[in-house]
Amino acid sequence: MDQQQDQQRRVIRVLVVAQVLGGVGAGATLSLGALLAAETSGSSAWSGMAATMATLGAAAAAVPLASLAQRRGRSVSLATGALLAGCGALLAITAASLALFPLLLVALVLLGAGSATGLQARFAATDLATDATRGRSLAVVVWSTTVGAVLGPNLFEPGEAVAGYLGIPPLSGGFVFSAAAQAAAAAVYLLGLRPDPLLTALRHQAAARPAGSAPPQKRRGLTILARTPAARFAVVSIAVSHGAMVAVMSMTPVHLHDHGAGLTVVGLTISLHVAGMYALSPVFGWIADRAGRTQGILAGEVLLLAALLIAWRGSESEAWVTVSLILLGLGWSAVIVSASALLAGAVDVGERAPVQGSSDLVMNLAGALGGALAGPALVLLGYPGLGLVTAVPVAVVLLWTVTRLARARSRTPAPA
Repeated sequence: MDQQQDQQRRVIRVLVVAQVLGGVGAGATLSLGALLAAETSGSSAWSGMAATMATLGAAAAAVPLASLAQRRGRSVSLATGALLAGCGALLAITAASLALFPLLLVALVLLGAGSATGLQARFAATDLATDATRGRSLAVVVWSTTVGAVLGPNLFEPGEAVAGYLGIPPLSGGFVFSAAAQAAAAAVYLLGLRPDPLLTALRHQAAARPAGSAPPQKRRGLTILARTPAARFAVVSIAVSHGAMVAVMSMTPVHLHDHGAGLTVVGLTISLHVAGMYALSPVFGWIADRAGRTQGILAGEVLLLAALLIAWRGSESEAWVTVSLILLGLGWSAVIVSASALLAGAVDVGERAPVQGSSDLVMNLAGALGGALAGPALVLLGYPGLGLVTAVPVAVVLLWTVTRLARARSRTPAPA
């Protein structure tokens, strides 16, 4: 047991370092992607395609990377995702140099593999964790994304300097940092995750299996979800929370700008939102381990619903919009950490990789759908209407969570 705990601590350290590197790469490219899309296409109307293509790329990579993890281990899977993102960064530089917008879209899809890798890294933290520490292990890896999310968008000026030195378009300089960071992250995954945590967990499971018993049958992720109510509940909670967060967050800068807010206010609001998403994730991991994963989801859904109701009623106030975005980030963090820990513990070790891949697929598709519908909703209903409409699915999941807790308590025998 001590040896497994030592390996788990080493795995967490490796994942944190790799997440910082991958986060810098993702932060640099996502902040520059919209600008480069507008410049390459010749129209700002195409700028939103950067986030859309990256999100679709993350969705497309989720299941293949999970399947690769099941066959070859986490180190190979995560390193492959990071290398794909690095290739996407190099392809983006080529697209900018040649002014080829379709090639840039392909590059953004590959860059989405970096996001899929970051999502699956949080599950790698649970492979050797005990049930008592699973939430905290996962949360530390989520928290490490904060560093990259903060550093990445601040590489505009260094990127321009590098671009000038290399003779490439100014906006493509940040992708040089992204390519280097993703290559470094791939190396950390390959060299640091030895022995591989998932393969080690699978060996432990096989050794504990009674002699002569047949190994568990391999099933697809969606099949596992259909037969496992707790896992299904966790995935729906993640998807709804992520879709709601993306929908409101993506339209907040537009709403603030249209109401006369300066770029400083807009930037501060989004920065506080990102801080809410990641900075307190270890706290939510501790809550999930101590109070329970479903209780952690409940707390997150309450925060999300409060954020959306504030967006509905306080849309004319910059201060209240900022409060709404902070609560939105905190609610997202609580749900993602608690529901991911619940998902990891709800299925067998041999089924974790496929079900986690399906979870990330559904999560990214929900984010893409939320972002795609948010624009028309803002035009038709305004920012208050967007907040109110988005609150409906969150309220449904909140009621589902309360129902699950009530049923669990009713099945608990009363003390004598």
